[in-house]
Amino acid sequence: MKNINVPLSHADIADLKAGEQVLLSGIIYTARDAAHRRMIESLEKGEGLPIDINGQVIYYMGPTPAKPGKVIGSAGPTTSSRMDIYTPKLLDAGLKGMIGKGKRSTEVIESIKKYKAVYFAAAGGAGALLSKRIKKAELVAYGDLGPEAIYRLEVEDFPVIVVNDIYGKDLYEEAQRL
Repeated sequence: MKNINVPLSHADIADLKAGEQVLLSGIIYTARDAAHRRMIESLEKGEGLPIDINGQVIYYMGPTPAKPGKVIGSAGPTTSSRMDIYTPKLLDAGLKGMIGKGKRSTEVIESIKKYKAVYFAAAGGAGALLSKRIKKAELVAYGDLGPEAIYRLEVEDFPVIVVNDIYGKDLYEEAQRL
């Protein structure tokens, strides 16, 4: 089990191998389909992004409303492949990590290698448990999108598994060979 602080450094990413368990601490951002679409539209227009994604991690999830006394509601991952059409451009813009669930396309895996990034999986169905690792949640962009807005999360020991590393390894492919 490795402990890593976000934003990610090149050394952190280079040391990760598919299948390793990691505890992330620091700041990560949430974004789903609609927020990704808007970020890509901004990049295509030559505009800046609403957040600095250099070295950053985006968690593919839409938080549920917080119950009284809680920071956030359930915070489970969504299917990552829905973001595949946007991912290569965000990696080119400096994104270094993604958290979600499920396989990525060949194009995304090649982009992960090219831009030296990493794709992590979070446990699907464990949103209530994952929310306990979120210490602070703040809306930062695209509030009109509701749960698909971009949120800034402060996480502590957020559990993930490396699925795709910079060396082209894919945990899902490796598991199928066993």
